[in-house]
Amino acid sequence: MGWTEERVTLLRKLWAEGLSASQIAKQLTGVTRNAVIGKVHRLGLAGRATPSRPAKRPVRVQRPRIIGPTAPRMARPASNMPMVVIPQLEPLRDDAGRTATVLTINESTCKFPIGDPGDPSFAFCGRGSASGPYCADHARLAYQPSQAKKRRVSEPDELRRALRLAAM
Repeated sequence: MGWTEERVTLLRKLWAEGLSASQIAKQLTGVTRNAVIGKVHRLGLAGRATPSRPAKRPVRVQRPRIIGPTAPRMARPASNMPMVVIPQLEPLRDDAGRTATVLTINESTCKFPIGDPGDPSFAFCGRGSASGPYCADHARLAYQPSQAKKRRVSEPDELRRALRLAAM
């Protein structure tokens, strides 16, 4: 049902009396609350007082910080984990020009990659290998002692990890 002159007049009267949009919609029948709100807005009728908002909380005044002497920092105790000493490696023998390609390597040649695999000059070491895929020099580079690989973990970290695993 549309907004006839009679309905608009009734809307103005009910709005002035202070009825809510829902109450006006019920009296007009065939009109929704949102339609009443839209028509009131288009007619430019005076708005209603909004319900009181809760009082704003007072602004908390920050007290100035008193800066005084701080407690001395305690030095961390030295770790009881043994330090791993990595031996100095002897420089590799220079066998320049003695490289192998994918087509020339076999079981008894060193397969240590030299250069960028995407580069046409990529090659393998090619020196003799007694046991395993690498010559003695490249085996020292490729294989690290197991102690050197271990991550140093502090005692509190180990305790936290143990507690976390126990909780699972």
